[in-house]
Amino acid sequence: QVHLVESGGGLVQAGGSLRLSCSDSGRTLSRYAMGWFRQAPGKEREFVGGISNGGGSTLSADSVKGRFTISRDNAKNAVYLQMNSLRPEDTGVYYCAATPTISYGVYVAGYSYDYWGQGTQVTVSS
Repeated sequence: QVHLVESGGGLVQAGGSLRLSCSDSGRTLSRYAMGWFRQAPGKEREFVGGISNGGGSTLSADSVKGRFTISRDNAKNAVYLQMNSLRPEDTGVYYCAATPTISYGVYVAGYSYDYWGQGTQVTVSS
């Protein structure tokens, strides 16, 4: 059973940076495509970024392109979301997700993922 744990959320001023981490201490994530999603109050969950199992392919939502970077370190069993130039509209609960795959694809749809973390709160003040 995959057990994802996110960390790194917090309160930051607009223009600041945060780095979120996602890991599973009991299982290697190298065979899983990973994704980051977020959900703001009163809004639906949305895709933020995804990365293939080997890390060779990434995809970011238009709203975060040029500001957020997704990466992974399979040796450390971790996936990261570096968030720069944060805006108040980036506020929300951020979730990481995983799905086992033998391809090198990146998945955008939430239903493509089998496992989810509990989420970490990111609040950006203006």
